[in-house]
Amino acid sequence: MKDADDRRTARRALVVIGLLLGTTLALAFLWSTRRILIWAVIAAFFAVALKPLVDLVQRRLLRRRALATLLVFTITFVVLAALAALIVVPLVDDLVRFTERAPELLREARAGRGVVGRMLDRIGLRDYLANHSDQIRQYGERLRQPAVGVIRGVAEGVFGLTTVIVLAYLMVLEAPRIIRTTFSAAGDARGERWQRMGREVSRTVTGYLTGNLVISLICGLATFLVLLLAGVPFAAVIALLVAIADLIPLVGATIGAIIAIGAAFLHSTTAGIIVLVFFVIYQQIENHLLQPVILSRSVRLNPLTVLISVLLAAELAGLVGALLAIPAAGIVRILLREYLPLRRVPPEPTRPDG
Repeated sequence: MKDADDRRTARRALVVIGLLLGTTLALAFLWSTRRILIWAVIAAFFAVALKPLVDLVQRRLLRRRALATLLVFTITFVVLAALAALIVVPLVDDLVRFTERAPELLREARAGRGVVGRMLDRIGLRDYLANHSDQIRQYGERLRQPAVGVIRGVAEGVFGLTTVIVLAYLMVLEAPRIIRTTFSAAGDARGERWQRMGREVSRTVTGYLTGNLVISLICGLATFLVLLLAGVPFAAVIALLVAIADLIPLVGATIGAIIAIGAAFLHSTTAGIIVLVFFVIYQQIENHLLQPVILSRSVRLNPLTVLISVLLAAELAGLVGALLAIPAAGIVRILLREYLPLRRVPPEPTRPDG
């Protein structure tokens, strides 16, 4: 009897050790391949967002799935490239002008003249820069050294973007076959439930990504026009930063507003007041008009859930993770609602009077 108990204890210990080792290996594998997994998740989001459009094109225009997918991806790429060109052309002009004016701005800052020099005088940094000019020059020289690292980062970014596009294309192309195989293996009742969940997830992701991009584009263009009318230099660069920051839920709009208002006040007090008033008015329009109208079919989550989701996703996948945090949280909400239904407590029976 004792030998049998010892053998059972040994088997249980081996099972526990095996589970621990298997879990450790699985976590190590996930950690070592986290970049590929993040690319796959991003591709899945874009595939879910573009699949309804591909289905529509296949039904109305092209019967072949491959041609419909290629057409939608080509049009999407052309539109994004056109928008990028509209942003990059003035951005490059501003960067060239900034590079040309950089030596003059540096001389004015050292002499205490110009906008930068007066600002440094007000906050007491001009004396610090004068006393530590050699250290600042050495730091600038060190910044020029890691050119190979910058080139490698750009190459990795291009490779990652290409991988995401190819993965999203293949996911959309093979989506009908995958869906048919999954539903046939699940059965009629479960397959119908999964199909309903899939439609809701697709609507959530498509609505949020499209709406968020449209809102950020409106914010960037409006900011560019206001900065241009106020005479603030490098308006395209600042507007681009504001549009990118506005993509981040909750805190992005505030960050972008601080950048633009600070740059405007550096130019002049009048420009700073104009930009400040603009952002106060625009924030009300975005919060009470644009977001309810454009994102009316998107996810509806409370601010605490949104903030926690954004922080966790940003820690895992950076800016892209922060952008996809809300639709991911919406998908989790759909899954929890379907598989963890809340049990309602039955009302207590009423007692008859008397």
